[in-house]
Amino acid sequence: MTLHIYNSMSRRKEKFEPLAAGKVAMYVCGPTVYGYIHIGNARPVIFFDTVRRYLTVLGYEVRYVMNYTDVDDKLIRKAEEMGKTVPEVAEQFIQAFNEDVRKLGVAPAIHPRVTETIPEIIDFIRRLEEEGYAYENGGDVFYRTSKFDEYGKLSHQKLEELQFGKRIEVDERKEHAQDFVLWKKAKPGEIYWESPWGQGRPGWHIECSAMAHKLLGDTIDIHGGGLDLQFPHHECEIAQSEAYTGKPLARYWMHNGYIQINNEKMSKSLHNGVLVHDILERIKPQAVRMFMLSTHYRSPLSFSDDALKQAEQSLNRIQNAADNLRHRMNAAVALSDEDSAAVLEKLEETLNRFHAKMQDDFNTPDAITAVFDLVSELNVYMERPQTNLAVLQRAEAILSEMDAVLGILREEEQTLLDEQVEALIQERVEARKAKNWARADEIRDELAAQGILLEDTPQGIRWRRK
Repeated sequence: MTLHIYNSMSRRKEKFEPLAAGKVAMYVCGPTVYGYIHIGNARPVIFFDTVRRYLTVLGYEVRYVMNYTDVDDKLIRKAEEMGKTVPEVAEQFIQAFNEDVRKLGVAPAIHPRVTETIPEIIDFIRRLEEEGYAYENGGDVFYRTSKFDEYGKLSHQKLEELQFGKRIEVDERKEHAQDFVLWKKAKPGEIYWESPWGQGRPGWHIECSAMAHKLLGDTIDIHGGGLDLQFPHHECEIAQSEAYTGKPLARYWMHNGYIQINNEKMSKSLHNGVLVHDILERIKPQAVRMFMLSTHYRSPLSFSDDALKQAEQSLNRIQNAADNLRHRMNAAVALSDEDSAAVLEKLEETLNRFHAKMQDDFNTPDAITAVFDLVSELNVYMERPQTNLAVLQRAEAILSEMDAVLGILREEEQTLLDEQVEALIQERVEARKAKNWARADEIRDELAAQGILLEDTPQGIRWRRK
């Protein structure tokens, strides 16, 4: 099997071949940290974390960068509202972002900040100015889009046909309406840095070009982000970076679809976002991942509480199978029989289907179907009075391999270790035999308070965590 990725640039699936054998350089546009992230912000965070996970499972060494935009018009306004400085606001919401994504099972990344990259940004702009791709007017520096012949190649529009979004300002100081800001002159009272063009701060697009180049070099293997960033942000990144290096900015461009609520795109600017930290107060974080990955990343995703609850129910089915598997392994024995060989063969088939779907442009919904196929096969097998330890061990390894990609099973943050739980259960059994009902009830309540549920099975008492 070979990994294929849908490339937004070519608009077709392409065989994945990184620039350096065995290594992947990956850049994903991160948050502008002026508020708590909503569920729409969480989609690229979770999906591209899954991409990184799968590449790692395939044996690649992944250098994964997701930036923080910690200076911006919105941050300046937020700081004024809160009576704080821009760095104070940025730090507050960076910490909030880190806490939210940690709960969502997102592994740490390299997180550059704009404010820590100012010298590189200034040097980048000076080089573009020297090469004729940038010009200064009134303390602002603009990118000369007419000089970059391939402007529009990602969005597949001709320069004269491009429709400019809300973040592209029409300014009479521009040579052409489509030119965009590289350096913004500071207004009175605003945060600023000294530069060859006076006091100011970077424009939005140049920040990612400079951070990506600083940390990943001239050409990135995978550049990702939400579909809303394809134009103008990524289009402008390409123009800047390729004018600067003379090389392609990225080999593969990936864009996830929107999340919709009430048939409308979810965004902070529309004030219809549902905050992640609010959701995590009532829904398991693994269920949020399950919800996100149950729809193909390039398709729109419709958000609702019912959809989240359905994802949580589906997740519980998988988690219960994993818990039961652990329980049955305690009593399994070594067997050598043809039936076990047939079960093992079916388990391997589900793993192969899982990888086949993941390698087809990260088709996570069909990969999750393969997980359910494994669970169904496993549940039937575990109903037997006697099970083969080799089968259960292989099933556990396969389930672990799948979850290393999806990250949907519970990561234990336990106050009671497994051995302690087993010891308390045994003590409760002995208390019941001795008709010490008070102690038995006390242990039951203690376990329940720790989120431990007890179930009677033909193989004895089974326990699982909520």
